[in-house]
Amino acid sequence: MTELVIRALTESDAHLFNTLHDPGHVGRARFGHTYRTRAEGGEYRPDWTWVALRDGRVVARAAWWGAADDTKPIALDWFDFADGEADAATELLRITPLRAEYCLLAAPGWRDRPEERAAVQARIDAAVASGMEPLVERYHYAWTPECGLPERPGRLEFRPEPDDTVIADVLRQVMKGTLDAHDLRAIAQGGVDAAVRELMDFLNWCPSPREWWRLAWTPQGELVGIQVPAHNPSGPCVGYIGVVEGQRGHGYAYDLLVECTHDLVERGATKIAAATDQPNLPMAAHFAKVGYPITQERIHLV
Repeated sequence: MTELVIRALTESDAHLFNTLHDPGHVGRARFGHTYRTRAEGGEYRPDWTWVALRDGRVVARAAWWGAADDTKPIALDWFDFADGEADAATELLRITPLRAEYCLLAAPGWRDRPEERAAVQARIDAAVASGMEPLVERYHYAWTPECGLPERPGRLEFRPEPDDTVIADVLRQVMKGTLDAHDLRAIAQGGVDAAVRELMDFLNWCPSPREWWRLAWTPQGELVGIQVPAHNPSGPCVGYIGVVEGQRGHGYAYDLLVECTHDLVERGATKIAAATDQPNLPMAAHFAKVGYPITQERIHLV
């Protein structure tokens, strides 16, 4: 087998990325996404796009994504390779200096379809061989007006809270007993305060206003939790839903999700993205009850 050349692309040869045949069973191509550089009106930077070439032909590719003003990538979006070139793909991930979480997109029920199951497993295996490890599988949702908008239950009062120290304290209470894999990983690595900072950094990174954040209270003045309607770079989304430890078991996450959905609709949203970990069965049940359909399953590796 001829020698492998692994390198970043440049603006002049970024077209090479799309020369790799992709049957589109999984990944971003499966959902109609295309690779284009920022200069072409797309989302990607050539220096954050790497390929493995054999005899001048692309046999593996990877593209990392970040917002326009990010100095390092937020996510590994694309990771694909030709038949028989899994080792080349693994070597590509090993050699590149870029590091970010890999989010692999698949259609709901992908395990029931052999070609899709094999494509997912091949990418997971290649990423794991490079040093990554699976973190969690998540459901991704997309609400539209056709899904219906449930009435607000009316059990809670929602108020803005401008003080970040108050928000941080609420999030510390939410983190106790959390089922979220990303939060649990952050807690394991740096403690609860580090996990709270990481979450607040993400929410502040979103381009939506900080003033949208709302704390939830009972009519008797007891704190229940927090809901954050947001916009990510792609559009409206459920930024965060969290119930403090002492208020769990009353179904309040449903109330928070309904309120968050109403807030976004009142601000003009006609499509709302959301996600939750698959093992988080209570939250998944709330999404189903509010009327959020599952549009993707996502496998996260770190």
